[in-house]
Amino acid sequence: MHNTLLTIITFIVVFGILVIVHEFGHFYFAKKSGILVREFSIGMGPKLIAFRKNHTSYTLRLLPVGGYVRMAGAQEDDGDALQAGVMVNIQLNENLVTRINASQKQTLFQGVPFQIVNFDLTDGLWLEGYENGDESALKRLNVDHDATIIEHDGTEVQIAPRDVQFQSAKLWQRALVNFAGPMNNFILAIVVFAIIGLMQTGGIPSNSTKIGTVMENSVAQKAGLQKGDEITKINGKVVKDWSALSTTLQSDPGKQVTLTYKHGTTTNTIKVTPKVITTQGQKVGQIGITAAVDKSIGGRLMYGLTGTWTMVTNIWHALANLFTGGFNLNKLGGPVAIFANTEQAAKMGLASTLFFMAFLSVNLGIVNLLPIPALDGGKLLLNVLEAIRRKPLPESAENAVQIAGFLFLILLMIAVTFNDVYRYFIK
Repeated sequence: MHNTLLTIITFIVVFGILVIVHEFGHFYFAKKSGILVREFSIGMGPKLIAFRKNHTSYTLRLLPVGGYVRMAGAQEDDGDALQAGVMVNIQLNENLVTRINASQKQTLFQGVPFQIVNFDLTDGLWLEGYENGDESALKRLNVDHDATIIEHDGTEVQIAPRDVQFQSAKLWQRALVNFAGPMNNFILAIVVFAIIGLMQTGGIPSNSTKIGTVMENSVAQKAGLQKGDEITKINGKVVKDWSALSTTLQSDPGKQVTLTYKHGTTTNTIKVTPKVITTQGQKVGQIGITAAVDKSIGGRLMYGLTGTWTMVTNIWHALANLFTGGFNLNKLGGPVAIFANTEQAAKMGLASTLFFMAFLSVNLGIVNLLPIPALDGGKLLLNVLEAIRRKPLPESAENAVQIAGFLFLILLMIAVTFNDVYRYFIK
């Protein structure tokens, strides 16, 4: 029971931090670009807590499985809660509508009943209808540019005039807003890896190709490699860092490779065959060496960059293998897999949990940059097409692309989730 509770708390905290950091990137640059952020939500589903500040509603929702930044006019903005024929309550200030209540969950102090006949909250900023049930006099009321509307679930957001909508921002600003979420995930990973580096008083793995330890009875020891040797080439190709070294060796399990290395002032060449081991269902090569350790403060801080870069290259190779090595759902993981791995990280302590957070953050950043519609990368691709065409895609075409991408992601997530449940709890 204690371990389950710890896992749940760790999962919520880690996932919450990732979502907040990602969405804050979109939020910050949208604000700087003059785009109205109508809502910043942590979590999904029914609203638990809400407050408004500086034209934005901040909400905490029941399900801790994501979040969103709702920008005026963007695809995430599901529009206003008004339609012809509905009865709302309005607040007036000198004959100017300042608040519109379309919810049954709230009442407006001194609110005036108003039946909507027609409205324009985008360009003209007006409401047309019958006040106090008097259908003998059709009234048109002007709406304040910064008026708010209380939606059906009780969330109060600002209306979305065209000048503060997403599409009204310049192209480079919209592209920056789309890129900012993944960018923040990479920044978070750098910070977390730097913290991990400082926590490791015994030092952190150097990203050089110098050997720190050689395991007993390993392929490397039998080939004559020693601590302090520096591997410079694999099969004649120069390797500049440990990430490239380990990736190359892991990709050739059971296949003989030629290593060129420096031992003191001499350069030697040997042939080794990486041992085949299976990790997380994948066969990789291993010769039994670890990187040299850097104990300096500067080196441990630099682990923020080197650790992130290593993680980026590893995840990128894993993504490439997803397609070149044959598609397999076991190579993917959804919320169930994340929860299962959170349990292992939480048991192993703070450093492991931080490492897992950094891994997820890099993962989230890379996956969101894939050119798949409905992801940030898909939106950036549309920005590139707009720059080439010098005009945006027709709204109908853009919506169709986004819907297709969204449906693809939903179907993929369902398949991955069922597969994860089978892997971790049934198999």
